[in-house]
Order: sequence, then C-alpha cells, then structure tokens
Amino acid sequence: MAGARGEKVTMQEHMAINVSPGPIRPIRQISDYFPHFYPFAPALLRPRPAPLPALPNGPAPETALSSPVEEAQTPTAKAGVSQLPQCLEEQDGDSDETTALGSLEFTLLLDQQNCVLHCTIHRAKGLKPLDSGSIDTFVKANLLPGTSKASQLRTRTVRGSRGPRWDETLTYHGFTCQDAGRKTLRLCVCEESRLRRRAEPLGELRVPLKKLVPNLTRSFNICLEKRRLTKRPSSLDTARGMSLYEEEVVEAAGEERGRILLSLCYSSQRGGLLVGVLRCAHLAPMDANGYSDPFVRIFLRPNTGKKSKYKTTVRKKTLNPEFNEEFFYAGQREELAQKTLLVSVWDYDLGTADDFIGGLQLSINATGEKLRHWSECLARSDRRLELWHPLDGAPPQLGD
Repeated sequence: MAGARGEKVTMQEHMAINVSPGPIRPIRQISDYFPHFYPFAPALLRPRPAPLPALPNGPAPETALSSPVEEAQTPTAKAGVSQLPQCLEEQDGDSDETTALGSLEFTLLLDQQNCVLHCTIHRAKGLKPLDSGSIDTFVKANLLPGTSKASQLRTRTVRGSRGPRWDETLTYHGFTCQDAGRKTLRLCVCEESRLRRRAEPLGELRVPLKKLVPNLTRSFNICLEKRRLTKRPSSLDTARGMSLYEEEVVEAAGEERGRILLSLCYSSQRGGLLVGVLRCAHLAPMDANGYSDPFVRIFLRPNTGKKSKYKTTVRKKTLNPEFNEEFFYAGQREELAQKTLLVSVWDYDLGTADDFIGGLQLSINATGEKLRHWSECLARSDRRLELWHPLDGAPPQLGD
C-alpha cells in the first residue's frame, strides 16, 4: 500500500487470544488467618463459603477457606451458640460490643417502710480493659430519668483485677414505690487510668425498677453492654448545670426538683413544735458545675419576730445533703393548728441572690401526705413523725 508521498506502508494484523481464566475464587482475608480468639469462638459462628463447582477439564476445586485456629477447635467449641453462657445468649448484636464486655453481679432491695433503695455491687467477670496490662475499676450508679449527678453514687476502686470484687452497698434515700414504677437503674463499670484525666466506661447495664417487689431482695447477673451515648438537649439551661439531664428525661426534668425528709413532733414538756430538717435527696443542680450549695429555710406564719425564721447550715457541692438539725416553735397545740409551716430549699451564692430550688407548705389547708403529716403531729404529743415530701417550684410567700 502506498502512502501520500508514494512510500510503502506495511499493515500488521493482531489476533486476539481467547484465554479462559476459569471461575473467580474468593480472596482470602486477613481475618481468616488471624481470627478473634474468644473462649466461645465467634469465628465459628460466621457462615463458611460454599465449595466451588468442579471444572470440566480443570484442577480439583478448592475447599471452603479455613484457618488453622478453626481446625484446632474442640468439638465442644464447634457446637456453636448452644455452648454459650446463658447471659451471652440473651444478648443481641456483635460479640465484640456486647458479650465480650463482661458481666456484673449485684442485688437490689427496696425498703418500703424507710423509703430506701439498696444496691449491693458484688463483683464483675471477664472485663475487657481499654489498654493492655492491669486494670483499675469502679462501678457508677444513676437513676433515670433525672439529673445524673443528683443520683450518682459510686463504689471504691479495685486495682489490678479483671474480675474485681467490691461487695459494697450503694443506698438511695427518699426512694418510694412510686419511684420504682417509673425509674430505671443504670450501672456503669468504669476504668481509672493515670494517663487519662477522666475514667472511661467499659460497659453498662440498665434495670427497670418496676420489676422489684418491696422488701424482697433480688439478685442479678447481667452482661454489660456498650455505653449508650445521649445527645444534650439544647432546650435546657446549660449555664445552671442542667446539661447533665439525660435526653430521655427532658419531659420530667421540669417537675423533679428533689425531696426533703422532715421530722415533726409536738413536745408537751416544752410546750411547742419541734421541726427537724434531716436530709434532702435528688435536688436540682443550680451551679455550672452540676451541683448546688443547698441550705433550708423554715418559717412559721403568721408570726412576728426573728424566732419564727430559721435556716440550716450550708452544705457545699452536693445534691443529697444531710443536715440533721432541729428547731423549736413555742405555742399551744390549738394555736399551732391555725398556722402554716413554710419549708424552702435554696442554693447559696456568694455575692449574688440565692437560687430557689423548691419548697412546700404544711398546714390544715394542705392535701395528701402534707396534710396527714401536719395533722398527726399535732394530734399526738411527744411522738416524732418522719416523712419524705417532694419539693414544688412555687417560691414561698413570706408575707403576713
């Protein structure tokens, strides 16, 4: 063939080669050579690839991929899920996030007469530390819904053990059967580390307290789950420490301001009323650090003079203060029956006005437990009557 200038051009032809590579076989993964080695062998629970079909005139097909560790498992391990512990079978999800976190043994007792919830932490098993080496752990408890620091209790730290034993009782005062019907106990196992500023959670569990029978101890052995992260509600006042509310608690946060344990007794020998301010529980946080500096004011009206107004000492940085202070109001039984006792809880602030946390009124015009407490106190002499009262959000009227 001649070119444009009469030059001879040679054409070359290329023939395609028809090569049959055969079926594409699966590529071995690193996990097939180095599987997760747990006592219950989760690698055995993965579906094994089916054998490849035989080629007409080719080599014998490869068998399903297996690792040396899988072939070395005992017949007991190859039994699969039926050989797992009972607490592990009840868990759903990947074993790395649930069953591998360990378990926690504890008991719960609801003392109905004294309005107390006892949580005894016994021990943990099979904890999975964040780092290699020794592990220092403690258990943190919270009641939900509610502010986290208002109900936060913790055990001591046990050092250097993946199966720590605490045998320690955490006590919640002012806990009633009504609280058990709507509250959930959250227990979180945390690891302390000198390299980290804050303790890191290893796993948590939640127990609905409505399952408890009053005055009957119940034992639990539950596997830990991965910590549930909650989103901070933007509607709450973060400047007052309200960011510590759980997300599921937003609806109940406004009505829970805490409760107070009061003791009333009419003394026939002294001729007056003895008012005991014993303790408060689960107070709403008023400071940016998530706590309050609470104290209690009491006022008997109508009355004149400084002896009608008293206040307790201030307890620093707590939402569960214990006061154990008593005050006396002189007067006849009939005269006291026509008066009103105002009780209010405040957060002390240096240099600014104190913040109101909650309060209540005891009188013959009250209702429910407040009326019963006031009436029984004046009806019987020389008998102390202790009762828990929830705090409401109405500031006391100190007039009259």
